[in-house]
Amino acid sequence: MRQELLSLPKGLAEDVARNLVMVARLIDEDPEGAYGYSRVALRLASRVAAVREAAGFAAYASQKYSEALAEFRAARRMTGNVDLWPVMADCERGMGRPEKALDMAGAPEVHKLDKAGQVEMRLVAAGARRDMDQLDAAIVTLQSPELASSSVQPWTARLRYAYADALLAAGREGEAREWFAKAIESDKDGSTDASDRLAELDGVEFVDALVEDGAETVTETEVAAETGTDTEVEDQADLDEDVDAEADADREGDLEDDVEDETPTAEQPPVADDDHVVVDVVDVVDVADGDDEGGPEEASRR
Repeated sequence: MRQELLSLPKGLAEDVARNLVMVARLIDEDPEGAYGYSRVALRLASRVAAVREAAGFAAYASQKYSEALAEFRAARRMTGNVDLWPVMADCERGMGRPEKALDMAGAPEVHKLDKAGQVEMRLVAAGARRDMDQLDAAIVTLQSPELASSSVQPWTARLRYAYADALLAAGREGEAREWFAKAIESDKDGSTDASDRLAELDGVEFVDALVEDGAETVTETEVAAETGTDTEVEDQADLDEDVDAEADADREGDLEDDVEDETPTAEQPPVADDDHVVVDVVDVVDVADGDDEGGPEEASRR
């Protein structure tokens, strides 16, 4: 790509490069955003093969398959490279033409692909078979030396996942479970959701154990009502009533003690309410005077 951009004037090359960088950054998380940057790059340098290829992948990620295929074809004409053959066939699938994708899977160009390209072409062909409801043929298409190999390659997890998914679609659940497990073993970067699919087959359900803020507090009696027997519920209810009764009795006793303490005697005359008010006000003023320096600022920092 760098060599291709060097053919452009320096300022133009820098503008195109910046847009291509944004395409690469956004294509997974924001395909539409990546597509927008690719259109800018395409407008600036439509005669650069790398730009046409990037525009093709951005359109492909945005499910604009017809547009993507046109860009891939243009890039291939410029370079003569066959590396884009599998993704071009997948565009045919996206456009609802699985038969065309199968024709491309049997074309001479496939033999010119490297191992990764051939595995990708096999995945596309199996997908086309499934599009045509030929599940058994899809399973056979994926059966290959690459699938049986114990070595882990960049394509291994996706190949095993596709095989497991095809088996499950054909009703072969036991075999599908085995291959989902094998896909997990080779999926070091989490490129598939094989672990979720396997958990689903095993009937595992993940539940968020965190209680949301503001949830109502449940009493012990209510818990017993939901989890215990009728006898346990009655016992818990009686216990709650006893606790409440004891609390009421304690409060009444404290109130009587307070009344007795406040009753005036001959030896000690009652203090006038006004004296209480004077003492309280003086205490408050003294406290306020002592807190004048820096008081409000300290409060605000807390």
